[in-house]
Amino acid sequence: MSLILTEPKDEYRQSWEEIVSEFEEFGEKVKPYALNYRMNNYNDFLLKAEEVKKGINLGNYVPASIYFLVDNKLNKILGAITIRHILNDDLLFFQGNIGYGVRPTERNKGYASLMLSMVLIRCAELGMDKVLITCNKNNSASERTILKNGGILENEVIEDNGNIILRYWITINGCL
Repeated sequence: MSLILTEPKDEYRQSWEEIVSEFEEFGEKVKPYALNYRMNNYNDFLLKAEEVKKGINLGNYVPASIYFLVDNKLNKILGAITIRHILNDDLLFFQGNIGYGVRPTERNKGYASLMLSMVLIRCAELGMDKVLITCNKNNSASERTILKNGGILENEVIEDNGNIILRYWITINGCL
């Protein structure tokens, strides 16, 4: 298997449609949100991803980069990960710099941890010294992924709906 971390490209159109459909078939929200920005059309998604990366027409977003983890031999997107270049108040407390998701049929194969380790190199290239990553307290798989990549728990915060969020920091130089 040949795995790469890559920005969205036209050649991944079909696989993008498949992964978005798979999340929906499993009754899940598409994760990370930037995997489709709630777009139903790949051309619209590509445009939005490029705008957000460049800080254009952000609305409620912050500049961010989206990457696909792709099995290059199969041209199949296995998961996606987002780097939010800066933190606003909501991101600082509840979402962090990085969000990721793995296609439901490809989970429990180590892809989330691999994506995170690969994207931390991109964070360093962006000049980031540390990143905040959060997960729901009941999401032990995500917590293991964060810990495996050097996450240090800062605290827990409670959302308005009572959901408990774990907030982890990863020092970039400490994990490369």
